[in-house]
Amino acid sequence: MRSIRPLLAATGLVSALALTATACGPGEDKAGDKPAASGPGADNGGAGGGGARLPSGLADKLKEQGVDLDEWKNGEWKDWDKDKWLREAKDFVNPVIEGLWKPERMTTAKAPTKTLAAGDISGDQDVTDPEPRPVKAQEEKKPYHENAASVGKVFFDAPEGTMVCSATVVKDPKNPGRSNMVWTAGHCVHAGQKGGWYRNIAFVPAYNDKGMSPAALDKAQPQEVAPYGVYWADWVATSGEWISDGGPTGGTGAPYDYAVMHVKPERGTKSLEETVGVALDIDFGAPEAKSIDAMGAWGYPAAPPYNGAIMHKCVDRPGRLSLAPGTPTMWRIGCTMTAGSSGGGWFAEQPNGKLALVSNTSIGPVTSGWLAGPRLGEGAQEIYSTMSRKFAGR
Repeated sequence: MRSIRPLLAATGLVSALALTATACGPGEDKAGDKPAASGPGADNGGAGGGGARLPSGLADKLKEQGVDLDEWKNGEWKDWDKDKWLREAKDFVNPVIEGLWKPERMTTAKAPTKTLAAGDISGDQDVTDPEPRPVKAQEEKKPYHENAASVGKVFFDAPEGTMVCSATVVKDPKNPGRSNMVWTAGHCVHAGQKGGWYRNIAFVPAYNDKGMSPAALDKAQPQEVAPYGVYWADWVATSGEWISDGGPTGGTGAPYDYAVMHVKPERGTKSLEETVGVALDIDFGAPEAKSIDAMGAWGYPAAPPYNGAIMHKCVDRPGRLSLAPGTPTMWRIGCTMTAGSSGGGWFAEQPNGKLALVSNTSIGPVTSGWLAGPRLGEGAQEIYSTMSRKFAGR
């Protein structure tokens, strides 16, 4: 019989996240892996500024690859000529296109469903625990900015159209109290082995703050849809393994399916953490699954029976999942959330009683009974630390 201890731990976990109330309300304006992959946008103006400020020479370099930034802003980004799909870490570019992510464009974004197909999990069964029972996802309490302000949605453009994932505001060690860093999945920013960087990547914390229906969202005011505004990624980093081995069903890149974004506001100069009022620590050394009573996954599931408008959460005792020999074992929990929850943070309570991010949603079965996320080890920590150092003091 399954122990009831995870349920008790789950209660504490949910309560802890509910304490992440913002320092200021929406609209207020108070002051062993391969080398990590990253983009050149680390010099795009740091934490401030609403426009796209690129380092000297980058625009000319991109023009050599057939990318003109002015033409990009005027619509060239819609041309998904594979020969122009920027793929390598050094090629990332994501200039702000003010007003592109209007509420109606956000509500029509689709979830990248292919990335939530599990693939073959028959290998290395000695580190794969029995499939967990499904845990029904619960709606987060509203308004979100009082209960889970650090959670939000990532919007981006892919060859298939406008897409959506989930993400979490995380702390920046080099900019305490002023973080502009967001954690998500690699497949929410880069297509993997046969693709490149997605386009127009933006983050909206506490999306649909009051949990309105899709019909109501169509008539909602911008501040109701994006209570803290829109934050554009000016630098993104994911693992070398995801770029080289990631695929439509995760592939052998799934255990490395994580990414960190540095963002800046479409308007204004205040940092993301100051605006939202909270950012979470990351635990890169979480213990074995058997030592953890409960993990919670948060996100915005968008594939049926969900509609992408409402934030949900699942809490369960984690197990282990191995996709292939030689790759790291992933976390796995029971959860009925579907595509759209990809990239959403997984949290566990630390010895000090506080929550920390320990993973992100990566894959799950078509039947949507469980989710799996990568263990965050040295490779993930290096990506995170490099991002923090690059923007130190800015």
